[in-house]
Amino acid sequence: MSSKHQRQMKVRAQRGLMHSPGRPPVAQRHQRVQFWLSIAQGLSSSSAADKAGVPQPIGTRWFRNAGGMPPLELAPLSGRFLSLLEREEIAFLHAQKHGVRAISRAVGRSPSTISRELRRNASTRTSELTYRASTAQWHAENRAKRPKFSKLAENKRLQDYVQERLAGHISRPDGAVVEGPHINWIGRRQGRRQDRRWASAWSPEQIANRRKIDFPHDGTMRISHEAIYQALYVQGRGALKRELIACLPTGRALRVPRARRQASGKHFLTPEVMISKRPAEANDRAVPGHWEGDLILGLGSSAIGTLVERSTRFTMLLHLLRLPGHGEEKRSKNGPALTGHGAEAVRDAITSTIALLPEHLRRSLTWDQGAEMSQHAKLSIDTGVKVYFCDPQSPWQRGTNENTNGLLRQYFPKGTDLSRHSKEDLEAVALALNRRPRKTLGWRSPAEALDEHLLSTMKQVLP
Repeated sequence: MSSKHQRQMKVRAQRGLMHSPGRPPVAQRHQRVQFWLSIAQGLSSSSAADKAGVPQPIGTRWFRNAGGMPPLELAPLSGRFLSLLEREEIAFLHAQKHGVRAISRAVGRSPSTISRELRRNASTRTSELTYRASTAQWHAENRAKRPKFSKLAENKRLQDYVQERLAGHISRPDGAVVEGPHINWIGRRQGRRQDRRWASAWSPEQIANRRKIDFPHDGTMRISHEAIYQALYVQGRGALKRELIACLPTGRALRVPRARRQASGKHFLTPEVMISKRPAEANDRAVPGHWEGDLILGLGSSAIGTLVERSTRFTMLLHLLRLPGHGEEKRSKNGPALTGHGAEAVRDAITSTIALLPEHLRRSLTWDQGAEMSQHAKLSIDTGVKVYFCDPQSPWQRGTNENTNGLLRQYFPKGTDLSRHSKEDLEAVALALNRRPRKTLGWRSPAEALDEHLLSTMKQVLP
C-alpha cells in the first residue's frame, strides 16, 4: 500500500506544476459584482463598498485601479462552470469524507467534474491537498482569464493615429506650432479655473467615427470609442499613456458613472419639494403669498437676493454681506461661504425679511436648484414657508423673478461690485420698483396691488 506522501505526489503529478499566484483576494467574486452594480446605480465608492460587504478603503482602491470602469472579468459566468456555492458544498462533503460519486450525486455534476475539481483547485500552500471553496474559486478565476493585448498595443499605426488626434499639437494657420501653457500631470483633474493642456483634444467617439472616413477599406484601422476609453482609464490595458487623460474634453482622471453625474450636487432635493408639487393656486396667481426667489451676482462673487410675489409683483431685496476675512484668508473646508451668499447666510436673510409679512402672505417660495438653498428644510420650519424647486435649466418656471432681475440690472449692472450697496440702498431700489405701474396689473403699481389685497383681507376679518 502506498504511503500518504506518495498518493499526494501522484495527484500533484497528474495536475501538473502549479505555482501559487499569491494571496487570495479579500473579497469574493459576488462581492465585486455587487460593488460595481452599486457604482452603476450612482453610489459613491464607500457606499458601494458597504453594500458589497467589504471595507471602504478596498472599494476606493477598486474604483481607482479600474479607472472608474467595471473590469471585464466581472461578466456573469455561464452555468456550465462550477459556482462558489457549489464549491462550498463540495468542500463541506469532502471534509466529511464523502467519495467523489457521492459528492457528484449531491451537487448534480458528473464524477469526472468533481474529481478534476478536487485535483486541480486544491490548496497549494500546504503539504496536504486540502480543498477550500474560496481558494478553489480563486484558482478557477485565475485559470479562466484569457489576457490578450489590446488592438492599440499591437497596431502601432493605429496607436499613432489615435494619439495624434487625442494629444496632437495645435498650430496657427501658417503651420507654426502653439505650445500653450506648460502643465505637469498630477494624476488627477487640474481643477476649476486652472490652465489645461492645449491639444487637438478629439473625443474618442470623434476619433472612432472619423476613422471610417479616413480609412474606409482598411480593417486594421478599426477601433471603437470604448476601446480608447479603456486604453486610457484601465491600468495596463492599452498602449496609451495615462497622462493623455488630460487631453480629453472633460479632463477627468477617473471615469464617472452616468447615474452618479445625474445625482451629484443635488442631495438636498427630493420629489416632494419639486415644482410639480406646488399648489395649483400658485400657478394661476389667484392668491397672493406665493414668492419666487433668486440671486443676482456681481464682481468678486458679490450678490443680492431677490424675492418677488407672483400675484402682485411686489419685490423685496436681500442684503447679503461678505463675511470677515473675505479676500484675506482661505476659506476653511466645510466652513461658511465668505462671499456672504452661502446656504446659511441666504437662509438667515430670507427669514429676517419674510418674517415681517403676515402669515397669509407666506405660503410658498420657488427657487432654482442652487446650493444656496440647501437649508430649505430649516427655512420652512423657521418661517412656515414651503419651498419648491424648479426643474433643471428651466428659468421660465420662475418667469416673474427673471423679469424682475432684468429690471434690477438697471441699478445693479453686471460686472459691478454689489457689496458696496447698503441695506438702505436696496430698500430704495425695491421701493422704486414697487411704485412703478405695471401693464399686467392694469397700470397699478405692485405696492398698490398689495395694499388692496391687505385692505380686502382686513375687511373680511373685521366685523
